[in-house]
Amino acid sequence: MHSDEAVRRAQALFRKEQQAREGQQATAEYQAKLDAVREKTARLRALRLARDAAKRPAASTKGAV
Repeated sequence: MHSDEAVRRAQALFRKEQQAREGQQATAEYQAKLDAVREKTARLRALRLARDAAKRPAASTKGAV
């Protein structure tokens, strides 16, 4: 009887530890995706700002002519 209880406790502890590991892995994956999106957004914003800055002088000289 005691050994059955010990086995159940061990299995419950194992499941709890496994869920904790899976949770940590899921959090790490979520954070990695979030970081990738932030990096991509920053890169695209920099490209857009550079494009707009390059267009600005050309647009102002057209208006002056």
